[in-house]
Amino acid sequence: MIISLIMVRLIMVSIRRETDIERFKNTGRWVLVYGRRKIGKSYFVRNYAEYDRYYFIGRGGAIFEEDSRISYDTFRREVLRSLDRGETIVLDEFQRLPDEFFDLLHMRGVAGRLIVISSTLWLTKKLVGTKSPLLGLFSEFKMGLIDERDILINLKQFISDKRKLLEYAIFLREPWLIPLLERAEDFLKALPATLRLAVPSLIGEIFTEEERTFSRIYEGILKAVADGKRVSTEIASQLYSYKLIPAQDPSLVHPYLRVLEGVGILERVKLHGRNKYYYRHASPVTDYYYYLDAKYGISERGMREEQAEKILRERIPFYIEQFLAKFLAKTMGLWDEKIAHRDYEIDIALTDFRRLSVVVEVKWKNRIKGSELKRAEEVLGKFDCRRILFVPEADALPREPRSLEVWDVNTLLKAIA
Repeated sequence: MIISLIMVRLIMVSIRRETDIERFKNTGRWVLVYGRRKIGKSYFVRNYAEYDRYYFIGRGGAIFEEDSRISYDTFRREVLRSLDRGETIVLDEFQRLPDEFFDLLHMRGVAGRLIVISSTLWLTKKLVGTKSPLLGLFSEFKMGLIDERDILINLKQFISDKRKLLEYAIFLREPWLIPLLERAEDFLKALPATLRLAVPSLIGEIFTEEERTFSRIYEGILKAVADGKRVSTEIASQLYSYKLIPAQDPSLVHPYLRVLEGVGILERVKLHGRNKYYYRHASPVTDYYYYLDAKYGISERGMREEQAEKILRERIPFYIEQFLAKFLAKTMGLWDEKIAHRDYEIDIALTDFRRLSVVVEVKWKNRIKGSELKRAEEVLGKFDCRRILFVPEADALPREPRSLEVWDVNTLLKAIA
């Protein structure tokens, strides 16, 4: 009963994206708000941007202002008049408008304040492409997952179990998953079945009909990255084995990687001291789905609940590393990089320009063995910088580490208090 009450209270909480609110204050007069579906773009603009008129463009081109449907001619006339008067206009699903409207905006030039929202790769490329009539008119506001600091600030008063708080937070950065807490007795147990249905739709609708011929390549990349193929040479090799590209040439996948990174599905991390990048899914939700699909083909045959939950538990430490790396980079004002050596790999490496500032080992376990602690001390001790060992709770350690700072979830909460 207590858990149920917590869930109901949680779903009533409106998560304030303070980091995004501050970023939005620095956008230009005309701004493109973009990112993949279900990231909260429309909700954000409706609740945190000041505007005079809000238009939504339907799939078939129907145009709505609030609850009223209006003709395209009326819409075009009213938008231009409003902009000329210096008003703020929002156009949601802007890419569904005809090309004639884009040419019209180009001819009129920047007037008033115009906020346009889109979740398609097509519009992103159309706006930044060299032949676009809108090139240079819009500043870009890319929306991704809820900031790590914001999700912890919002959730900490409702989830007292610190381990559960962080494990839930890594997934609840996806705002569309918050209602799952209300209906599910066990959030993590309910997650796999929810994602199997939602993720293909969530990703697939990013691509318009013009992109369908490339969708198998995009999907192949997402599977390859989830399956541990982290650098472009490995990704190209995997796609070639799938017969999706004609040669094992990384240059053939770079354009697709740039697009996936640009819209916020993938992110890249520099390999420290090397001119190479390490790719990963921006969201643990998409990584988990495509990992299951690459390994077990769940898009075709499904999977037993117990198996899916077991694999989720195995993947969570990796997602904790990713969450923590970005949290620390933002709170410390450093860059998140990766160290991969032949004999060891550093979970998190933070740099100040080229100088290594912090190295972190993550041990997301209830109890940590003495041999594991000794190994962490040896590996992190190779680096002349700040060294951190991150655990769920400090008392999980068998002894006090030598020359390592011990951080746990309470330490993160103090950092944002």
